Amino acid sequence: MSTTATKQQPEITKWASKDGEFRRQVSSFRDFVSRDKNARFAAEPDRYHLYISWACPWAHRTAIVRQLKGLDKIIGLSVVDFLLLDKGWKFSSSEETPGAIPDNVNNANYIREIYFKANPDYEGRFTVPVLWDKKNATIVSNESSEIIRMFNEEFNDYIDEDKKSLNYYPENLRKDIDELNEWVYDTVNNGVYKSGFATKQTAYENHVYPLFKSLDRIEKILAENEYLVANTFTEADIRLWTTIVRFDPVYVGHFKCNLKTIEKDYPNILRWARQIYQKAGVADTVNMHHIKHHYYESHSQINPTGVVPVSNGPDLSKPIIKS
Repeated sequence: MSTTATKQQPEITKWASKDGEFRRQVSSFRDFVSRDKNARFAAEPDRYHLYISWACPWAHRTAIVRQLKGLDKIIGLSVVDFLLLDKGWKFSSSEETPGAIPDNVNNANYIREIYFKANPDYEGRFTVPVLWDKKNATIVSNESSEIIRMFNEEFNDYIDEDKKSLNYYPENLRKDIDELNEWVYDTVNNGVYKSGFATKQTAYENHVYPLFKSLDRIEKILAENEYLVANTFTEADIRLWTTIVRFDPVYVGHFKCNLKTIEKDYPNILRWARQIYQKAGVADTVNMHHIKHHYYESHSQINPTGVVPVSNGPDLSKPIIKS
């Protein structure tokens, strides 16, 4: 797949197939950081660096777990500009784009340079997040679901005692978490994209109805439970939450996911979303300016005027009201 595109037709226009369906590329780098000190990618402080976008829900997951586990003290962070155009994710100074953090490890101008440094023959898309190993000068992983599991426990030898007990993928709940993650990923996390990037009516309707069926299912779960799995805050909540925080301000309008809204139609999801937002450190990972301006300005085939709506969706800082 070519990653070169004109400014008028950014690379995302090529994500839809001839049948109008959006099909997400499988992540290419799938190594794993380990607590084993003899491993190729052994967990060590100040060895790894995380590249993210505040706008991207997949990257957002990793930023949340890095923050919650106190890994911000031992894993560096670079944040790309929200605008995604012909050369992909770029690095800007914080003066140019508030919230951006330049690459002080590889001094790259674009994320694509990181990929080519790891593999000069790389031919895939240049996505975030990226977990970089400074020791081996290569990418460990660009798969968010696996990065958050590394962050969950592989660095426990190097973090504060109060953070070690935080476990978002406890062994006794893994089966239930995995089962919930599977349908939430397919119909909600990726469902908004399969709806929004569809280029034919049938393809769009094939995914927008299952999306809301799953939101209805989630609403019922949260009507009886504080969190998604066993009343315990787990990675299942984190993985869904980054989609929900973008739902009303972006996906309802921009991706045509407008059968219902979180604020008006899903009181239990809204209560749950506020509860997570108000956990210490989580709000610091939410940059709504980056989120909105990325989607509405980068996707010119969907929003050619580049006009950005003013609403940020429901105020997640409001007091939590349990139904």
